[in-house]
Amino acid sequence: MAEQLPSVAGSARKLTAAEFHQLAAVPAEAEWFAKLDNPRTRRAYRADLQDFMGFAGIARPEEFRIVTRGHVLAWRATMEERALSGATIRRKLAALSSLFEYLCEKNAVETNPVKGAKRPRVESGEGKTPALGDHQARALLDAPDPATLKGKRDRALLSVLLYHGLRREELCLLKVRDIHSRRGVPHLRVHGKGDKLRNLPLHPGSAERIHLYLEAAGHGDAPAAPLFQPARRKTGAGLTADGVYKTVLAYAAQARIDLQGFGVHSLRATAATNALEHEADIAKVQEWMGHANIATTRIYDRRKSRPEDSPTFKVAY
Repeated sequence: MAEQLPSVAGSARKLTAAEFHQLAAVPAEAEWFAKLDNPRTRRAYRADLQDFMGFAGIARPEEFRIVTRGHVLAWRATMEERALSGATIRRKLAALSSLFEYLCEKNAVETNPVKGAKRPRVESGEGKTPALGDHQARALLDAPDPATLKGKRDRALLSVLLYHGLRREELCLLKVRDIHSRRGVPHLRVHGKGDKLRNLPLHPGSAERIHLYLEAAGHGDAPAAPLFQPARRKTGAGLTADGVYKTVLAYAAQARIDLQGFGVHSLRATAATNALEHEADIAKVQEWMGHANIATTRIYDRRKSRPEDSPTFKVAY
């Protein structure tokens, strides 16, 4: 098969070989791994399975057949001892559970041993990703030099992130043709997680900046061209996620934005938080952000914790 489970050569075997003898083949494991379309998901799940296989001493795919709930619980306890974050433990258990669900569907195993294994609770309340204040967002939008090609590109890039709440991978996937008209209104076609498309009305501020950028860059008449391209070398390739990350952090430093945990995702958090604070319907924000679950959207709803609404400012002597 083209896809194989990750190798664990050199990993220390922590469980006895006797626990994994006389096993039948599990031919569906490679099919499951091949079905993971997102490259980042594949990388993360590969590492997660390597972790479990190294812990359990699994060297061959067929050894998954006799994995029990006890093995999973022991792995979880080990991860807790390693002081991994709750989110990381949840993801690792989710990766293993996803594999076993698929094996169950293919009748390769009878049960999913991850089911019933308690996972760390999702932290309630605000997300950890910091959102910018309005003055910081404006400073960031105005940081690039409008007189240069790179500055024009980055002014457009930052406006797309801050006015539309895109993930950086979604921004990198944008093509020139993804700017299109629907019912006479300019829209942005966004290629989200799971190949799900969403069409977002294009903010007038973004539309103007994109127009100025494409006019200077010269690829506005090439529908299949990446929308955001390197400014120095004309290769026809789009910006990478790493390139977007470095660009955003450079302008944040220039604008003297110093927030712990700040990153590209902070601009997405800023967009969602700002929309909700200006009374956008939370269900509409969920759709706009491309969230599968509205609980994810609620993380960005910080209206209950606004300092200006605190009783502190109601006290008068």
